[in-house]
Amino acid sequence: MTTTVAKMPSAPRVLAVLVAVITAFGALLADFVIPAGAAQHLRNDAWPPHAKFHDAQYIAMSILLGVLGLTMLLRRGGASRTRVWTACAILATPWLGLLAAMLFPGTAVHDPEFAGTTIAGLHPQVLLALILLALLTVAAALTARRRD
Repeated sequence: MTTTVAKMPSAPRVLAVLVAVITAFGALLADFVIPAGAAQHLRNDAWPPHAKFHDAQYIAMSILLGVLGLTMLLRRGGASRTRVWTACAILATPWLGLLAAMLFPGTAVHDPEFAGTTIAGLHPQVLLALILLALLTVAAALTARRRD
């Protein structure tokens, strides 16, 4: 009699899946659904339509990249080293873009009327980006150490 043991997902894969879910739903929830965040973004009457367009573009891009990362990680054979690394790179894209956007002239992570909310001295979006990028780095590093 043969018994089949279900294989537990690897730690790198679990970390990357967590980031993928946050990436897929985070911007949509924070910028459009949750009232406090939406008031600063898509539901902010002070924002011109073109600014709202770019926020909607970021939301759509985050959903697409999150779903792409999830698809790579959750399909059969999703734990292969190359697939996990590729998913991590894809999932890092919107978070690296968020950090890079701060380098452009005339940008800010918040509008002046919403200044003051920080965690550990950082804007919550910046802190989240740094945490998720750290998780992806750990996932990629653990994947590099694993033997397929």
